[in-house]
Amino acid sequence: MSAEPAEAAAPVSAEVSVDRWVRGATEHATDQVAEERPVALVYHEVPHVVMLATPADLEDFATGFTLSEALVARADEIRGVEVRRGAESVDVHVTVAWERFTQLLQRRRNLTGRTGCGLCGAETAADAIRETGPAPRGTEVTSAELHAAIEQLGGMQPINARTGSVHAAAWVVPGQGIQLVREDVGRHNALDKAIGALTRSGADLGGGWMLMTSRASYELVQKCATVGIPFLAALSAPTAFAVRLAERSGITLVAFARRDRHVVYAHPQRLKP
Repeated sequence: MSAEPAEAAAPVSAEVSVDRWVRGATEHATDQVAEERPVALVYHEVPHVVMLATPADLEDFATGFTLSEALVARADEIRGVEVRRGAESVDVHVTVAWERFTQLLQRRRNLTGRTGCGLCGAETAADAIRETGPAPRGTEVTSAELHAAIEQLGGMQPINARTGSVHAAAWVVPGQGIQLVREDVGRHNALDKAIGALTRSGADLGGGWMLMTSRASYELVQKCATVGIPFLAALSAPTAFAVRLAERSGITLVAFARRDRHVVYAHPQRLKP
């Protein structure tokens, strides 16, 4: 896979004037809020989908989305990624192997994805409920490593530290801790950015696990299953839909992963005491 040079840095937050009320007193002040822009993914000059996203790490985002949505079968079928920024929106142009592009045209999507929705672009229920193959065996994770990563992640979210409104996806390798973090206003976008960054660096997606600051929703499990990540942990609750997919696909699903507790919902064999 080839790519254009790294994209220029983009603002991920903005300063706004606010009236802050605390204990009965109001003060005029400024605050930092997260940026959110329409990001269009365009394949061979054909628009595919528009997602609202934090306008950073968009090469990673396009790569991860293309893989996790099964638009290609392998990373080397992505031939190029180019980010083109406008005043209020961004187009990311992706080229893929020609046979994949012809398949993509058959399942073309051209809808707007809201920030909180990872399946908004699907035209049919069958598109949304895409079954995946079995997860790889993967690695074992100890409870101590799980909770150490949760502690570590708190200091590795610079956008959220400023704005308090974005999700993070953290890639953790047993024995090494968190190796990579990507942030976005959409939890599924953050995961796609992490998947893309790992793929572009040549990482083994079966050799670690993903920690999400969000709830464990269906599309997060689906994306992990599609690219071969066998272990997903989330700080908040899962959905029943997500649990059923994790069970079918062989993914270890942990939720309510906090500093002092966690709950295993599917395939506990990879998590050791």
